[in-house]
Amino acid sequence: MTQPTPAPIDVAVGILMKSDGDILFAQRPAGKPYAGYWEFPGGKVEAGESIFDALKREFAEELGVQILSAEPWCGVEHVYPHAHVHLHFYISREWRGEPQSLEGQAFAWQGSVNLAPILPATIPLLEWLDRVRYG
Repeated sequence: MTQPTPAPIDVAVGILMKSDGDILFAQRPAGKPYAGYWEFPGGKVEAGESIFDALKREFAEELGVQILSAEPWCGVEHVYPHAHVHLHFYISREWRGEPQSLEGQAFAWQGSVNLAPILPATIPLLEWLDRVRYG
């Protein structure tokens, strides 16, 4: 008898986008699944929390950045060996503060994305994101 698939975990994901189109990537720290992989920053939505509130909290905790505004961009479900996630992507062009490595993670601003490895759920979005960034 097969086990029912658990409901996906909601994850708020933010794409900080500068006026020139550069976007911020963070590297997953040691000790987490997919350590060393590059991704857009974010994290799990807590019970009773809106996705936008989770996004603001995660950016404050991880990067010391205050998100001033963000627009929902897309949602993607992905099944990893360790978790089934529903990723809620937001694009923010307005924030306060410079990103800081508060959890010991590396981060990088990228125009043409030249990082590897990239988290599997993120890879299909890069071409679509280029259309948002460069028309």
